[in-house]
Amino acid sequence: MSKSPNPSIARPAPEIQVDVRQLEHELHDIEDLRTTEAAERIDQPPTEDEDIKPQYKIYAPLSFPVLVLLIPASILGTLARLGLLALVSYNGESIFPLAYVQGLGCLIMGFGLRLKEPIGQFYGPLYTALTTGFCGSLTTFSSWQVDVFHSWINAAGTPRSGLHTFIDGLGKSIFTLSLSLASVAFGYNIADVLAPHLPTLKSPSKPVRYAWNGIAVCMYAALLPAYFNMSHRFRHHATAALLFAYPGALTRYLISVYLNRRIKALPLGTLMANLFGTALLGIFVVLQSLSGPVSPYACAILQGLGDGYCGCLTTISTFAVELRELKWWKSVRYGIISWGGGQLLLLVIIGPSIWAGHAEKYITCGYVH
Repeated sequence: MSKSPNPSIARPAPEIQVDVRQLEHELHDIEDLRTTEAAERIDQPPTEDEDIKPQYKIYAPLSFPVLVLLIPASILGTLARLGLLALVSYNGESIFPLAYVQGLGCLIMGFGLRLKEPIGQFYGPLYTALTTGFCGSLTTFSSWQVDVFHSWINAAGTPRSGLHTFIDGLGKSIFTLSLSLASVAFGYNIADVLAPHLPTLKSPSKPVRYAWNGIAVCMYAALLPAYFNMSHRFRHHATAALLFAYPGALTRYLISVYLNRRIKALPLGTLMANLFGTALLGIFVVLQSLSGPVSPYACAILQGLGDGYCGCLTTISTFAVELRELKWWKSVRYGIISWGGGQLLLLVIIGPSIWAGHAEKYITCGYVH
């Protein structure tokens, strides 16, 4: 007669096979997805996923307060860019003028990025106004691309060798990228030091929020009479650009919201906005450089479209933060596609016009003074 097994004797637990490589790969994918998603919503107001609890409410990316506050932010950003460029453009300059606006815009962008939580707790749309509106309009990707392309073709006609021409274009490319990334990091670190000492501000009341929205709309409504009633000599300097600043910033923001999450390989929205704006600016540059120049009034509008619409449609500040947030291999790929795509577009648009003799290497437009 056989004995029944003693139930009190524990059976050995089965061994659990753990594939360490598979686990590391999954963790790597999760981290990669997290950083990509963070880069995709840099310009958007805080969301519930970011654990930022505002005092009043969480605003959807396309809510009216978010969109309307882009008006004053884009106008002020454009004014700051044009004013700073006028200040630092002089004979014998040691640093090319665009370096100043890119560096300042990225510095403020890094500052705002670190303070996203306190700004979001105070008033979410204010964060988007600062990053997308002001910094995105202060910095410009399209003008940088045209400036680099003009270096390749030696548009200034400076007597120098082909090697020095190549170094000039390459230097502007590398210096701008390095300065932008360093400025974002510097602004972020400054804000990191100041953040613990900043007071917690009470969220604005409903009448105050409505007043801000009303003032923003009135600011844009005032631009049209300002364009027609102010002196003609201001049109190509500022007023024409201010008319197109908000449409450019709004276009970039909408493209970013709708396209950034389409693919996980890179921020598609910012890429498309930057390349589209660069192509448009290339067309406007050709029209301003025709051998038979267009009328002074058309020249002012073209200059306004370039400085206002294209300048605000494209951005270095968001581009630099996305490069910083992405994993290094995605960052390198994104940077090469953005820079290379911009240069190829300008080669196709500006190059044939100059080489066929229909356009000059310099601006031939005349303005009303």
